[in-house]
Amino acid sequence: MSKHADKHEEHEHKIRLDKWLWVARFYKTRAIAKAMIEGGKVHYDGQRTKCSKVVEIGAKLQIRQGNEEKTVEVIALSDQRRGAPEAQKLYRETEESIRAREQWAAERKQLGSGPDHRPDKKSRREILRIKGHF
Repeated sequence: MSKHADKHEEHEHKIRLDKWLWVARFYKTRAIAKAMIEGGKVHYDGQRTKCSKVVEIGAKLQIRQGNEEKTVEVIALSDQRRGAPEAQKLYRETEESIRAREQWAAERKQLGSGPDHRPDKKSRREILRIKGHF
């Protein structure tokens, strides 16, 4: 092979972190992925990083989405966004991360808080009274 062909092959396997997050369907757009990285919601091997970071197989990513935090290991690279089943083949969530998310969900359910729980009229009035609005 020529030097040019080697460089071309090497270049194909390099993918930016923001693009990989978009391809793996963690975020709907690359712009959102970029904003999350810049906002410190994504850590690469335990460190804050930049959008232009080249993703490597075996890297650990901590990704915060809303109240949930996932720790995933990169197991494949791709630069084409496809369906969710194919996107899930790009990473593997760690056992600790799965356990922590399940525990957090159980605690939220037990406390009765979360997106499904809304205070009733009496509770809202109590909250407003405590805040000093009444």
